[in-house]
Amino acid sequence: MSAIAISISKMNLKPGEAVVLSSAAILGVLSWFYPDRALFTEKRDIPNGKSYPIVGALPFIVAHKNKIHDLFRTGFSMTNTLNICNSVIGLPTIIITIDPRNIEHVLKYNFENYVKGPMLFDATEEVLGHGIFTSNGEAWKYQRKAASLIFNVRNFRDHFTALFIEHIDIAGKYHFDQAAERGSIVDFQDVMFRFTLDSFVKLGFGVSVGALQTKGKVAFAEAFDYSQRNSYERFINPAFKVTETLATLMMPWRRSPSYYFKVMDDFAYKIIRQRRQELSEGKEFKDLLSRFMTTKNESNESLNDEELRDVVMNFIIAGRDTTAQTLSWCFYCLMQHPRVEQKLLTEINALMTDEAEADPAVLHDVIKNMKYAHAVLYETLRLHGPVPANQKMALEDDVWPDGTLVKKNDYVMWSGWAQAREPRVWGVDCHDFRPERWLNQEGDLIRESQGKFIAFHAGPRVCLGQNLATLEALVAIVYFLRRYRFTLVPGYKVEYFASLTMPIKDGLRVQVERRSSPS
Repeated sequence: MSAIAISISKMNLKPGEAVVLSSAAILGVLSWFYPDRALFTEKRDIPNGKSYPIVGALPFIVAHKNKIHDLFRTGFSMTNTLNICNSVIGLPTIIITIDPRNIEHVLKYNFENYVKGPMLFDATEEVLGHGIFTSNGEAWKYQRKAASLIFNVRNFRDHFTALFIEHIDIAGKYHFDQAAERGSIVDFQDVMFRFTLDSFVKLGFGVSVGALQTKGKVAFAEAFDYSQRNSYERFINPAFKVTETLATLMMPWRRSPSYYFKVMDDFAYKIIRQRRQELSEGKEFKDLLSRFMTTKNESNESLNDEELRDVVMNFIIAGRDTTAQTLSWCFYCLMQHPRVEQKLLTEINALMTDEAEADPAVLHDVIKNMKYAHAVLYETLRLHGPVPANQKMALEDDVWPDGTLVKKNDYVMWSGWAQAREPRVWGVDCHDFRPERWLNQEGDLIRESQGKFIAFHAGPRVCLGQNLATLEALVAIVYFLRRYRFTLVPGYKVEYFASLTMPIKDGLRVQVERRSSPS
């Protein structure tokens, strides 16, 4: 660099010209040292995604942020491996994999070496805080242990199934029946978000939100959706603290992120204050919130309101968003594949009995035996998993099963969305919605490895609510499909909306007809 400076000084340039020329020369030298990766990152023996000198993948990611999962898929299609390496200026190296062996290694077999890193916490702090999704070690363990006591078979049979049916009836009364009578269009995804919000908040926190009966937008839901998108954008913007502040200063008429964070906090703290008041009056509860109110944290102290607030937010994103989005994508797929819809409806009508209609406990057992319904659900989760990508940070160097070297402080990411569309993982028909891939010749369900089917995560952090979410989704599929025929509005374009989860952009606009009788 000093040689460049001496050479420029001999040119008798004006100060401004010297600065420009010096900067260009320095950039030229840096580009020579970092031709395909971000500044100060190490060259890796892993194929790069699209990358530029000095700044790495940042420009390409920002330009394609609304189609980020397609970007991952394109990266894998350009290589002969199932791993790609991304470097972004200002961020650690990120290794992305869709190899089932590597994913299972990270999440299960070498679990202790991979943690939720600071990048995740920084991006989601105001949404998830120190809840179960962002915490590690003892903080994660006490939360998982407390929550696990709620998710038992007795609760499923005796309480949860009846609660889901109650809210399905409300959804029908206030949305689908009216749309069928009036011939109006309804946003199916919006109804599903309201259904799962009402169901899970009642189930987990003993509070009736009444989102299904509310006309217009639900303030909490709007704030929660905005905040998730904001968190997602922070992942691809190393300077988000600066840009968010500047945006607030330059556009004071717009609602800032802090406005939406406050809406969410007010919602959670209201639930917590109400429960503390009820407990002080001697009332007893056995739901998720009460379980945490009697739990000790990693310091062996009772949880304060801020810790309980994080509990509420983490379990709402788990209980509301994931199931609502899965149901939305499922019915979209059924509308696109009438053969599958008819085959599913035939199974449902064959197995449903008057006793099952009258007794939620019997219905619970009947649904467990609907194998094609399970296959439809699993195929939806394969193609449109509600958490399309996830990441962790390596504590120490590691070697993956395919020989890839991961270094300390590397971030590793796995993309279920890209993996589902990879012929080397799921076969040449991977893009097809084909539930039959989940059934063997005898008609029994096939169980894939956790590294290949990662909709419910894997290893010690496998989804606690897997059985609950499966039950809720299947009950909703059975009841909505038996009662209604949904048709996508002609010409309506359906695509994903890039966020922490996988909603449908602009909702799912459908027309509704009541089914006069099982068919």
